Amino acid sequence: MSLQALLDDGDEVLIPAPDYPLWTAAVSLAGGRPVHYRCDEASGWQPDVEHLRAQVGPRTKAVVVINPNNPTGAVYGDEVLGRLLDVAREHDLVVLSDEIYEQILFDDATHTATASLAPDLLCLTFNGLSKAYRLAGFRSGWMTVSGLPATSGEARSLRRGPRHPRQHAAVPQRAGAARGGDGARRPARAGRACCCPADGCASSATPVSSLLREIPGVACTTPQGALYLFPRLDPDVYDVQDDQALVLDLLREQHLLLVQGTGFNWPEPDHLRIVTLPHVETLRDAMGRLAEFLEGRRTRG
Repeated sequence: MSLQALLDDGDEVLIPAPDYPLWTAAVSLAGGRPVHYRCDEASGWQPDVEHLRAQVGPRTKAVVVINPNNPTGAVYGDEVLGRLLDVAREHDLVVLSDEIYEQILFDDATHTATASLAPDLLCLTFNGLSKAYRLAGFRSGWMTVSGLPATSGEARSLRRGPRHPRQHAAVPQRAGAARGGDGARRPARAGRACCCPADGCASSATPVSSLLREIPGVACTTPQGALYLFPRLDPDVYDVQDDQALVLDLLREQHLLLVQGTGFNWPEPDHLRIVTLPHVETLRDAMGRLAEFLEGRRTRG
């Protein structure tokens, strides 16, 4: 909805690489042109602000921020967010901030709302009940508009959801997240559902990232939030030309489903995305299967 309102044919939107691919798709479907700026794996997948700056052109309209990030699990620091927002100020860009994982944080990681650092910029913040509140199937989300002069300093929120009786299951404490109430600070902690509380995800992500690093030729940045790992396969150890074919072979041989890194608009076929939702025992078994699979594809050492 926001991109259809914002973009004319050929307008450009800056999107992180890797990205949540719906952003790239939605820009294209709205007639725009997605332009990817690099996130730096060596810096814990923080945005490369200078590379972002270099991507700005005369038709650039907006910049997308995904924080905490899918697929890398990065949580952006205030310093890098501030520098990114400086680029938006310099070029009068709309800021589109995807913060659906804001409450799924590990260890001492803290999340800063992008809009809180940019009261002078038009910022659209996207959130919902799918992740921290474990109501993915209910398709309930909201967009908050801030920084627009017409709001006179007040944020305006648009909520969108299907007209269906199951909306009654979104109890007031959780629906209150859209209003910034107590529900926003109390994600669901118990029960069988489609997502997990942050402490459960952290207990899975940390040992799994360590297990990945034990596989020869595999590197993995420990995530700070969200539900994912994005390990790298050393191209000197694994000669992967087609990562989509690789994950299909993995599925056939080990009955293990991962997603190829190029599916997240990463330019090289050297990454995989792993979801950390399963119990740690299940993930340990999965990493053993991945190690066995990769053992047969090593080209060196």
